[in-house]
Amino acid sequence: MAFLASDRAGIEMTVSVGDRIPPFDIERVSPERMKTVAAILRDPTPLHWDAELTREMGFDGRLLNQSPINLGYVINMLIAWAGPTSLRRVRAEFPEPVFDGNAVSAGGRVIAVDLEGDETIAECEVWLDRDDGIRSLTAKAWVAIS
Repeated sequence: MAFLASDRAGIEMTVSVGDRIPPFDIERVSPERMKTVAAILRDPTPLHWDAELTREMGFDGRLLNQSPINLGYVINMLIAWAGPTSLRRVRAEFPEPVFDGNAVSAGGRVIAVDLEGDETIAECEVWLDRDDGIRSLTAKAWVAIS
């Protein structure tokens, strides 16, 4: 079953189960941004800024990106696809870290389309993959498409 919806530019599009969401790619995760976000959030976790500690933990001195930043990449993908007010819910898991220097790609697909009240909601399976093929985030997201 296909549903007709308008994207954020007002262009009509058809949304169906199985549709792929256009990917959102980050060429390189920046250690400088990790440190800045840690400072802004007052995040005392040294995994985001202390390479010596991560070396001792077996991560070869690579810093670990904050999970909210990783989720942000996925949310940016959904907003680029369906618009800035479209996101209704997200339920995420973070099975593997993203490291400084990784390239990452957010992807997703529509797994269900239902009416909820006066809105058409696309239930989406979404993810974030590192450039080495490791999936670092898995989630379900519910997005208003009308």
